[in-house]
Amino acid sequence: MKVLRRKAALLVLGYALLLVLTMLHFADYRGAKECAQLKYVPYPLRYTAEQPQRGPPPGPRPGVAAGPVPGPAPGRRQHVYVFTTWRSGSSFVGELFNQNPGVFFLYEPLWHIWQKLYPGDALTLQGAARDMLAFLYRCDLSIFQLYNGGNNVTSMGIFGAPRNKVVCSYPLCRAYSKQRVGLIDEHVCKSECPPQHLDSLQAECHKYGTIVIKGVRIFDLNVLAPLMKDPSIDLKVIHLVRDPRAVASSRIKSRNGLIRESLQVMRSKDPKGRRLKVYDGFQRSRRDAVDYHALNALEVICTSMVRTVQMAREPPDWLKDNYRVVRYEDLVEDPIRCLKDMYHFVNLSVSEDIERFVLNMTMGSSYSSKKPFSVSSRNATQAANAWRTQMTYSQIKQVEEYCQQAMDWLGYEKVQTPEEVKDFSKSFVTKIRL
Repeated sequence: MKVLRRKAALLVLGYALLLVLTMLHFADYRGAKECAQLKYVPYPLRYTAEQPQRGPPPGPRPGVAAGPVPGPAPGRRQHVYVFTTWRSGSSFVGELFNQNPGVFFLYEPLWHIWQKLYPGDALTLQGAARDMLAFLYRCDLSIFQLYNGGNNVTSMGIFGAPRNKVVCSYPLCRAYSKQRVGLIDEHVCKSECPPQHLDSLQAECHKYGTIVIKGVRIFDLNVLAPLMKDPSIDLKVIHLVRDPRAVASSRIKSRNGLIRESLQVMRSKDPKGRRLKVYDGFQRSRRDAVDYHALNALEVICTSMVRTVQMAREPPDWLKDNYRVVRYEDLVEDPIRCLKDMYHFVNLSVSEDIERFVLNMTMGSSYSSKKPFSVSSRNATQAANAWRTQMTYSQIKQVEEYCQQAMDWLGYEKVQTPEEVKDFSKSFVTKIRL
């Protein structure tokens, strides 16, 4: 009797397994059939659907100076990538290019890939990220159709669009002028700027002599090597770095906005790598767990930083003269000098309006902001040292353990005692060693 029961159980299990395999095969067949029905040419990407009709561009709003439409610069177009990680001051640096009347700027376009292909880990998405950049530097914005709404994607559907000076300015919108330096009010842009077809934004892209893209989702400089070697792109890279302890502190402060990204980064960790100890001995709440993930992701981030700086110390031919390190601490300490250095590196000139803008952005009354992902005028000195009051000594030492090599090369001294952290007469920023 027991033998019959055993055989019956095995028979039922076999039928269940067969059913599961059949369902998986059917799902795979449907996916393949749907992909086969999508008609597009690999490059340039152009879908066969009929494009909607578009009217003439609107004139400028009364009181907003249209200014001359920027034409292409003489000679070859300049392509720039701001290479950095989360919470390194990259939104501020990106805004310094967004404000330039001669720059076509894109804010975090690779965000679309991470959202569409979630929960893919950070490293497996690097190839798709590079391919998107190759399209964008050629002003081929149709690549957004793959990751954001197909044929229905518009200028306002691109990540960061309500703060983009090209999207929110004439001729695409009457609310602002690209020639006038000043922050965009995203609520005004959303309410007054109608969504434009991507072709309209693409046509604007072709008018500019410099294209700058800011991103935090490239983890290896070698990923950008094909774009730097390609003579038609000839990419220049600005590597923005910040004290890893300040990065960790800012990640904890904005914990709820980075949960998904932290998990995607942590999935890229070497399974044989070190494990970060849970600070204070245990996780007392969900908030502690989120802080743990925010800190733990720094292992991958600092490993990437070390790999990049190590390459910069002995650069291959394709990297020489096309790579520049900018420390956030140097930028907020001497904003005019660093601004001129960055602009000179990418063949841009600094206007008096841009100089006033960078000074106003770094001399705010306070560091605190209710919106950690927004760009606003802040006290940059307080921002650079906030980690010394917002992190525990245990958290500081955890970050230093993972990032000690990067900190040594980039000129960030380690803390020796808890009392030293609170001594603001001492600076932990020294000379960079590149």
